[in-house]
Amino acid sequence: MPHPYHLIIGAAALVAALAAFSLTANRLVKRKLRLSIYLLLAYLIAHVVYIFRIDLSPESTSELYSFERLALVAALINFFIVTLINPFREDRVPDRYPAIVQDAVTIGLVLVVATLVLGDKFLTTSAVSAVVLGFALQDTLGNAFAGLAIQSEKPFNIGHWIKVGDFEGRVAEVTWRATKLRTKAGNFVVVPNNIVSKEAITNYSEPATPTRQQVEVGVSYDAAPNHVKRVVLDAIQNCPLVLTAPASDVVLASFDASSINYRVRFWIEDYERDEGARDQVRTSIYYAFQRNGIEIPYPIQVEYAREFTPPDTEGRARDRQALLANVDIFRGLSEEQRQMIAARTRTSVYANGELIVREGQPGESMFLLCSGRAAVVLQASGKEVALIEKGGYFGEMSLLTGDARSASVVARGDVVVLEIDAGVFRQLADEAPQAVEQVGLAAATRRVELDQARASAQNHVVTEAPATLLSRMRRFLKISG
Repeated sequence: MPHPYHLIIGAAALVAALAAFSLTANRLVKRKLRLSIYLLLAYLIAHVVYIFRIDLSPESTSELYSFERLALVAALINFFIVTLINPFREDRVPDRYPAIVQDAVTIGLVLVVATLVLGDKFLTTSAVSAVVLGFALQDTLGNAFAGLAIQSEKPFNIGHWIKVGDFEGRVAEVTWRATKLRTKAGNFVVVPNNIVSKEAITNYSEPATPTRQQVEVGVSYDAAPNHVKRVVLDAIQNCPLVLTAPASDVVLASFDASSINYRVRFWIEDYERDEGARDQVRTSIYYAFQRNGIEIPYPIQVEYAREFTPPDTEGRARDRQALLANVDIFRGLSEEQRQMIAARTRTSVYANGELIVREGQPGESMFLLCSGRAAVVLQASGKEVALIEKGGYFGEMSLLTGDARSASVVARGDVVVLEIDAGVFRQLADEAPQAVEQVGLAAATRRVELDQARASAQNHVVTEAPATLLSRMRRFLKISG
């Protein structure tokens, strides 16, 4: 039978639950403590009624006494489970004890203790209730047990990207009834737990976060496979979403009717951005193929007819000569010499953000900007120090001396460049050494002016005399005299 100190125990437990509710930062703890608070209030009210309502029948008194004991037991078990398992000052749920597992432990302990407290009466009532509820809630109970099995086996955690049957998304929540997935479109897909337990589950976030993706591209039979693989791997380096480790690779997948198909395999950090990563890889491969003369053939099944227009080689040569004539270091050359240089150059196309030259890499060529703009970037600081407009040029010192690139140059928008390599100047040196030295002197003078301008901004002067640069140029281009 109840004693006055039972009221003190209930009040103390209520005060402890209210204190924990006010102090915790964990929303799950707050939500579950409400149950303990309500049960303790019910216990105190029932206990007061039991003490002061002496006119109750013996049957009502016994039932009221059983109810208040069960309420106190359930409140205390819930309180201790919630406060002992969950972090008190952090708003998160332990991976090993998700909410559904905590609920199962609480219910199990309440059933065991209630059986011991209420004895045969509780066992009889619970058996009949279990039969009735089992038939009425078999789908709900199936989902609940499936959810409990999922949390016990842990094929995935909250935040993992998974695929269950035809559904794919990031796991947002696992409840008693269902698993909630947030798709790439930003929608919620609620999948019943009994379906999740029956379907094959693909976890893109385990055992390691990086996920391998692949794209396929067809290439003309005229392109050598090893050359294609090198070009593709170089192109992938311009894709920010592709990881450098694990390393990407390219395999020859098949010989088809109109093309050789290559499978490009690469790794990304976040599966949510897989479409963006594949887009970057395909785009970079396209531009790289354009620069290297690698053809992506039209399907052989499609009849493609067009009127062939022969390229205007003379017109393009005149445009190149005009571009060379507008560059200060080439103005001193004769028209025939500029014509020879124009005939030995080639144009290349770069996409927005692609590296045209990389700082520190060896170089034996210079570039003239036919269209678009390019930024000069220092690798150490990532700072953009200059913006080259159409008609500008860069890389002349690497062309004349073979020096490594002193800075990186990045395309800003789609860019077309005219590339002149050192072989052109070696041929020019054999025919007219004085013309090459004239170009070198102009480049050296420009270099000194740029160094002096940079040094004056930094309050110190470090320049190299034109004569020293010319001697290095003669050694690199093998100019006698």
